[in-house]
Amino acid sequence: MGAFPSDGPEALLSAIAACGADPGSAAWRELAQVVDTAARADPSVTRLRPPQPAEGNRSPTASAHQLALELHTLAARDTATRHALTEWLCHHPGPTAPGPTTNTISGNSVLHGPSVQARDIHGGIHFHQPVPAPPRPGLPVPRQLPPVTARFTDREGDGQALDKLRGARPPHASQVLVVSGLAGVGKTTFATHWLHQHTESFPDGQLYADLGGQDFEGEQGPVSPSVVLEAFLVALGTTSVPVATGQRSALWRSLTSGLRLAVLLDNAFTAAQVRPLLLGTPNGLTVVTSRSSLTGLQVDGADLHRLAGLPDEAAVELLALGGGPRVAREPSAAREVVRLCGRLPLAVALASAQLALRPYHSVAALADSLSAGEGPVGSLRVDGEPVMRTALDLTYEVLPEESRALYRRMGLLPGERHDLTLLAALARDGVGPRDTGDAAESAVYESAVYTLVEANLLVETGPGTYRFHDVVQPHARRLGEELEPADRREQALRRFVDWCLSTAASAESILTPSHRLPGHDLPAQAAPATPLDGPEAALTWLDTHRNGLMSAIRHSAQVGWHSSCWRLTDLLWPLFLRLRPTEMWIEAHRLGLEAARSSGSREGVGRMLTSGAIGLRNACRYAEAADWYRQALELALADGDLRQQAQALSGLGHVSLLDGQLAGARAHFEHALRLRESIGYRRGAALTRRRLGETALAEGDLHDAAGQLRRAGAELVTLGETYEATRVHAMLGHVLDRRGESTEGIPLLRDALERFRAGEARSEHWEARCLEWLGQAAAAQGEQAESTRYFEAARDLFRRLSPEDAQRLDDRLRQP
Repeated sequence: MGAFPSDGPEALLSAIAACGADPGSAAWRELAQVVDTAARADPSVTRLRPPQPAEGNRSPTASAHQLALELHTLAARDTATRHALTEWLCHHPGPTAPGPTTNTISGNSVLHGPSVQARDIHGGIHFHQPVPAPPRPGLPVPRQLPPVTARFTDREGDGQALDKLRGARPPHASQVLVVSGLAGVGKTTFATHWLHQHTESFPDGQLYADLGGQDFEGEQGPVSPSVVLEAFLVALGTTSVPVATGQRSALWRSLTSGLRLAVLLDNAFTAAQVRPLLLGTPNGLTVVTSRSSLTGLQVDGADLHRLAGLPDEAAVELLALGGGPRVAREPSAAREVVRLCGRLPLAVALASAQLALRPYHSVAALADSLSAGEGPVGSLRVDGEPVMRTALDLTYEVLPEESRALYRRMGLLPGERHDLTLLAALARDGVGPRDTGDAAESAVYESAVYTLVEANLLVETGPGTYRFHDVVQPHARRLGEELEPADRREQALRRFVDWCLSTAASAESILTPSHRLPGHDLPAQAAPATPLDGPEAALTWLDTHRNGLMSAIRHSAQVGWHSSCWRLTDLLWPLFLRLRPTEMWIEAHRLGLEAARSSGSREGVGRMLTSGAIGLRNACRYAEAADWYRQALELALADGDLRQQAQALSGLGHVSLLDGQLAGARAHFEHALRLRESIGYRRGAALTRRRLGETALAEGDLHDAAGQLRRAGAELVTLGETYEATRVHAMLGHVLDRRGESTEGIPLLRDALERFRAGEARSEHWEARCLEWLGQAAAAQGEQAESTRYFEAARDLFRRLSPEDAQRLDDRLRQP
């Protein structure tokens, strides 16, 4: 027997019985390999691994009967099993069938198919109709995937991620992969390309359906699962399709059981739309693309892969397809176009097409046009249609009302990143009652945020922190301006500024409690603050939201919310102190000073002058800084405010110190020390002693410098001023190293360095200063390699903080 027996399992059973009792024979070993192949289609067949008869007994066992029956049934629908079984029968055909002279049938025989008997028949005979063949076997294997675009670019990392997910699936389960992402990110192109790469893994076919496009009657989506099931069943050869969706789904699972089939379900709306279309085979694979994450499919074992924009280089390469040499000639403009397009393949491809249509236009001109109005959302068109806007409109329209309202209001906000606390409050405004603190009510409004994340309109950038995708922000802003009433627009912006104030106040109380301005607490009905768990979380929040906080200051100044403007600037003191964003520092205090004067707050004016002068001083604008300090001193003298007088005098002393006027610096510091001691301001007195230590160091009096710093450090430790005490200890370590007491000085510097890198005293500026001083210490000891390592690390930090200091260290490193 040299072929697969299509008329029944008897010939297969006969061949199995003829294998003999030797478990080591080639027939048994090869039959076990056939069972392994069949197990890929139906793992349950492994329980029937070749049953071996007892020695001398060539009658088939009951388990052999069952194995023959299941292998024969499985081969009828699984190509791999059929091929393996045919090959095995070619090599082990069993006994030769009896010739016509022995045409005797006896016993309880079972005949399949028409038979002719020429002589006597003994025993009970049963006739059965032939086993039906698979439906319409002449149909071609379905290969329905869309063609691969010639402009597919750089998705190797994403492809490897899907390969890893596919390889990790349990062998008994049909796999579902969900590829989600924003409209235009290239989900369909990527999924199609990846499945084409794996065509050989699915010999029984690849099916495709667009669940979000037009159905077969021309109606707009979402397409009914019943319609898709009908098309799939017909593609597999079914001639009679049931009417009910449930029956179609059951037949679909039955037909695909054992098939190695891939299905691409494109543009899915919901998990419920996908679920009836899932395969009934562990050898199959379903890939779903959606603008939503379809987290509901996780209960069905689905794995999620979010598709982001292209890498910068790949996006620029795509732009160059239409822009040609112009893209290489204008690299900065090309990167700006790519950024404005959010690195979305669709948007970048449309921008590339615009360059191709305008061969004499520069890339910079395209960047300028994309940065105006709605940006790429409104500018990039196909046949006059703003495709990105249309796609985002469709995504917006299917959102629940709470999420649509939140989307519009977020579009009005000037910041980049927003916390869940703020977003839940925005969702609540105008939709439900004011915050009652009820956890169930809060969960309702928080769900509006999660819905936007699910729809890939929001991106979670950290625990409880979210931002719009670059391309989405202009769309949300347009809807907010068009659909939100004027009072709601103002309410949303007021809520944003109040949230900035309340959370900044919380950060100030954690990081610099002594800076708190008495009598200026926020009202009880202010927006709830984002919870901050300790100094590290507070500084991280300030760093993460610095651009949004500056936007809140600018907006407050623009609309005349004067008190909010100067108060927020004042509350951000720990941000300015620790992170030292010089330009932001100066701009915020200029706006804050004007706002404090407009609001009539003399306290506010004094605070803006003294803390703003520090920013000017750090920018080496000594003359302007001294002018601000003198204005603050005049104001404090007029008000009889000794504490503010001391603050202004200390600032004037520091400007003199930096300007090399050491005698004037000492006089100012000693005057400030007397005032602070007279009012019992211990912290201020300790800080002034630190300045006197710096002055002594500049004068070359290392003994006096060490004494002042030891006294200042001890007082600050007693007061629990961890950050200020660490600064003093770092400076003391430097002074001691300069005095030749490196055994005490270097450990102080190293300890301070670790404290500045993390925790309550974290400060990149002071981390850089410690690294520079440790470099100087290593150089003094002749450890050139270690010295270079410290200087390079300090220079790298200063490049972000102080270009002048970075240049100074570069010059030092170039010295032989």
